[in-house]
Amino acid sequence: MPTMEEVAKQSPEQRLARMTRTADDYAAAIRGQSDAALSRRPDAKNWAAKEVICHMRDTEEAFFTRFETMLAMEDPKFLPVNPDRWAEERQYLRNDPGETLAAFRKRREENLAFLKKLTPDQFKRGGIHPTRGRMAFDDFVTLMAWHDDNHLDQLTRALDGKA
Repeated sequence: MPTMEEVAKQSPEQRLARMTRTADDYAAAIRGQSDAALSRRPDAKNWAAKEVICHMRDTEEAFFTRFETMLAMEDPKFLPVNPDRWAEERQYLRNDPGETLAAFRKRREENLAFLKKLTPDQFKRGGIHPTRGRMAFDDFVTLMAWHDDNHLDQLTRALDGKA
C-alpha cells in the first residue's frame, strides 16, 4: 500500500481515478461474504468489514461538508471527528452492507463531480484540519485516495480475521 507521501506525488488525475474505483473495489472485496463474516471483528479493538464500509460512507459525507465550507469561507477551522464514537453511536454493525456501500458510492460520485468542477483557483482554497493543519482541496484528494487504500486493506484483513 502506498504511503500518504507517495500518493501526494501522483497527479490529481491519478488520485481522482483511484477514488473513482473505490466503491467497485469495496464491492468486490465483500462480494459473496455472509453478514456474519462482514460483522466479525478481528479483535476487540479493530473494526469488522461492515464497520469499515460504514466509516467510508460517513467520512465521505464529512468530506463533502468540509468542501462546501472551504468554498464558502476563508480557511475555516474544522471540528475533529471520532470515528470509533460514530461506529458505536451509529450502530455500524446493524447496518446493511449493500445499502451502506450504495450510499458510499452515491456520496463519492457527488464528491468527485464537485471536485472536478473546481477551477484551479478554487482547488487552492483550504481549511484548517484539527490535526493536519491547513489543507487545500489537493491535500484532501491525497488524503482521500490514501484513505481508500488504507481502509480497503483494513477491510480485507478483517475478513481474514487479522487486525
